[in-house]
Parts: sequence; structure tokens; C-alpha cells
Amino acid sequence: MKRSYQAALLVLCGLGLLHISLGTDLCLRYVKESMRPLLIASGVVLVLLGIAGALLDRKGRRRDAEGKGHQHGHGHGHDHSGMPRVAWLLLLPVLSLLFYAPPALGAYTASRQPAKPVGGASAFAPLPATSPLPMTLSDFTRRVRQDRTRAVKGRTVLMTGIVTPRGKDGWDLTRIIINCCAADAQSVKVRIYGGPVLPTDTWVSVTGSWHPSGTLGTGSAQVALDAGTVTKVPRPINGYQDALPLPTARSGGS
Repeated sequence: MKRSYQAALLVLCGLGLLHISLGTDLCLRYVKESMRPLLIASGVVLVLLGIAGALLDRKGRRRDAEGKGHQHGHGHGHDHSGMPRVAWLLLLPVLSLLFYAPPALGAYTASRQPAKPVGGASAFAPLPATSPLPMTLSDFTRRVRQDRTRAVKGRTVLMTGIVTPRGKDGWDLTRIIINCCAADAQSVKVRIYGGPVLPTDTWVSVTGSWHPSGTLGTGSAQVALDAGTVTKVPRPINGYQDALPLPTARSGGS
């Protein structure tokens, strides 16, 4: 690979990173929001390195042209020095970032991994009287299996996530959580009984009450919901957080 091509590839890599991190929110499909500044900085550095490499290559060619002896001795080596041809494979992910970014993680990933263990809580604050009560999937899981006061019993709760198929009996409401990037993704799941079943990977807001199975407040309790309404909602900008339902998702029908 000629040095001029190496420089062009570096510039394209940098532009790809800047496209997904600065020009759009596509980077949030793969990394946390806190990683965006690092991606932007990396993109800028790659672009500058590519430009610097192109300028140095031009100066080298000019010197070779001025000294025929140097050109005869080293010109052929100059054209073919640098990275091996396999480096052209880097062009594929670069073009993908620029023109067709891979989709975000979804039900396919969630259905092939167990639910993320939810950390324990030493004490639980009283739940507000709001109905339906907005909750994260992690908080609902903790309340169902650890809250000895059984505060969620009989309460109508509201949660948001993606539809993940679960065989013949019910489906899972899922949130995929990442600590750094998509490679370390884990999922939190709540089994849903009843209600309309929307297509896989659809973002939905679900209202319902705890599905009585096992002893509430202990590890035997099933983390499940009897659905009252299931409403399609837009995907949040950053869907890799187990966040409370958006205010706009708290209204609507099934």
C-alpha cells in the first residue's frame, strides 16, 4: 500500500469516527455517552495524522524528483513501502461507519444471554403514590425479590424496554446495559404475561402489576408482570441505560 493511500485511509477512519460521534448520535449504539469525547478526539487525531502523512509523502516525492540518483536508488522502494495489502480490509468498517452503520444491540443479543444479576439493597424507601408508578427494570427486580415490605403488591407499574421473544409462554421486556461499549453488554429482563405482543425489537411501554408466582420479597418470586397495556414508543437516544420511562411514554393505549 502506497503511503498516499495509507494517509487517505487514516483520513477516512477519522471521518468515520467523527461522523458517528460528532455529526450524529450513531456512536451511542456502541458506546456510552461518556465515551463520545474520546471518539471525537480519536477522529480528529486520525484525520490530522492522515493529512500530515500526505504532506510528508508529497515532500518525499519532490525530493526524489530533484535528485535523480536518489530516485534511481530508492524510488521503487518508496512506492511499495508501508503497510501490507491486507490493510485494505480496514476500508470495509470505515465505509460501514460512513454509509451504513450497524444497528444497535437488541432482542437477538438479549435472547442469547441470561439476565444481568441485580445488586442488593440494604433498605427500600417508600414508593410514591403515583399510578401507574414509573420504574426501571432493575428496581422492579429488586423490589420483587428483596423488598420484604412487598411494596409492589397490587401496584400498577410502568416500564419501558424492547420486546424479546420467549417461546410460547409470554415474552420479555428487556433493557440492554453497557458499562463501556457494546462488547460488555448485559441485559435486564422482566417476563410479560398477557397484553398484545408487538414485533420483536419494538420499543414499548408496559403497564401492569406483579404476576403472582413465588413468594414476593424473596428469591423465589418470579420477576414478571401481568400486562394491562402495551404501547409502542420511540427508541430513546441512548437506549443502553436502564432508565425510567420517558414522560411522553406515560400516556397512550394498548
